[in-house]
Amino acid sequence: MYLSRTEDYIQQFLLERHIRKPKDLTIENIASSLDVSVYYWEYSSECVYVNEKCLIFINYNRSPQEQWQEFGHEIAHYLWHAGRQEFLPTLFTELQEWQANYFSYHLCVPTFMLQRLKPKITPNMIVNTFQVEYHFACKRLEMYQSKQLVTI
Repeated sequence: MYLSRTEDYIQQFLLERHIRKPKDLTIENIASSLDVSVYYWEYSSECVYVNEKCLIFINYNRSPQEQWQEFGHEIAHYLWHAGRQEFLPTLFTELQEWQANYFSYHLCVPTFMLQRLKPKITPNMIVNTFQVEYHFACKRLEMYQSKQLVTI
């Protein structure tokens, strides 16, 4: 199966950190491998820099699944984006948000791990294996299946 740039990037990123199985996909494992500090607070999740150090803030009122998904989004900003969005043009900010959302689907449910669930992958299998919300699992499965139709 052909991997997109994002899928290939995430596969290499995770394998370099010895993250090979769904149980290894945790906020703690990824954050510590990048020397990124994660804090839990009552406000919306965000990625900020203080003295050139990345800090990710996650809302502690969210479910563990939502926290994982939001971490995937915020780590995309850390890895792929620079600058402060409040100073960027609206369209550029929208692009960054789209990229971070797309990245989170692929980080939270990596293609190379998803492929191992064959033969029949269901949203519930994704929910239970990758600890994501049901609607997130449905969207990720749709992305995976539509890509397979294109690459056949």
